[in-house]
Amino acid sequence: MNWILVFIGGGIGSIARFGMSKAMPYQNGFPWATFWSNLLACLVFALVLYFTAKLPKTEWIQPLLLAGFCGGFSTFSTFSYENFQLLSNGHYSIFALNVLVSLLAGIAVFALVVRLNS
Repeated sequence: MNWILVFIGGGIGSIARFGMSKAMPYQNGFPWATFWSNLLACLVFALVLYFTAKLPKTEWIQPLLLAGFCGGFSTFSTFSYENFQLLSNGHYSIFALNVLVSLLAGIAVFALVVRLNS
């Protein structure tokens, strides 16, 4: 059953990610769609971890939303490729900003959810 949940969640996440890439083109050379997709996936991940720990009978939610939706919606491969492109094109400051802000913002989302719920 978990395989089916991961499959469904991954499909929904992938479609949502594709929609983000169409809705948010690069602005000022910054890859906004990837940034927001990854950040929103961190938020969903953190919230699911928090709420499923407190609710009974939620073992189906993690495969559906964590491995499935978040796996399909977030994108380390695109993040890596876009950073490679930024470096290759000499956009060192945007590269540094993207890496730093993406990582710190993702970690901050988890910290915020933990803090708000403790």
